[in-house]
Amino acid sequence: MAIFAVKTTASQERTVADMIMTREEETIHAALAPDSLTSYVMVEADEAAVFERILDEIPHARGVVPGKSSIMEVEHFLSPKPDVEGIAEGDIVELIAGPFKGEKAQVQRIDESKDQVTVELYEATVPIPVTVRGDQIRVLDSEER
Repeated sequence: MAIFAVKTTASQERTVADMIMTREEETIHAALAPDSLTSYVMVEADEAAVFERILDEIPHARGVVPGKSSIMEVEHFLSPKPDVEGIAEGDIVELIAGPFKGEKAQVQRIDESKDQVTVELYEATVPIPVTVRGDQIRVLDSEER
């Protein structure tokens, strides 16, 4: 069993992965279309010959990249990246969701286990700590840069 990379048309990765899996071929075990990998789908299959023949019938599949990959090379695509990754204390952020949408704030504390950030609103007359989910903020200015 090996992992093969399939070149696809841009923005058609999920479509190709779904079509590969609907073929119900015994030699194909899984298909992965990670968001961070554009124009490629990773497919776990027993042998390349059967797999390449199926790809001829699937629109948007451009072909198999020569060579095989191991599970070690693709396992970083399998675990989700936390939303608070890349955010540091002291960063200037903008709230992009919730009741304070559009407000600027400074990061005070980061809770990676809960994927939450505590920020202090800039334009508030009294400093108010507000805890928001990591996907509700966008970094505007980082002290690390």
